Amino acid sequence: MNQNEMAEKLVEVEARSNSNKERLDKMEVRQDNLENLTKAFSVMQNEQEHIKTDVGEIKDDVKQLVAKPAKRWDGIIDKAIAVIVGAVVGFLLNGGGIP
Repeated sequence: MNQNEMAEKLVEVEARSNSNKERLDKMEVRQDNLENLTKAFSVMQNEQEHIKTDVGEIKDDVKQLVAKPAKRWDGIIDKAIAVIVGAVVGFLLNGGGIP
């Protein structure tokens, strides 16, 4: 191999080296972006778990709030029936209104 051929090969190798360096620099940036995305996803996943827990607690609270009026209504009905039964029993014990 003569000097001209060696110089041409050296130029080719140097050009390839520069091209590879540029590609590696771009790849490093992409890798950094991927790592940042992975970290952000991990944080988002943790937040989603907290939100899921909070929503579960809210659903339980809403169920309790919805159940309160129904329990009150049931209590009122039970008391009304007891009053009516008590009045009927009292009426019957007093002679049933027979003179």
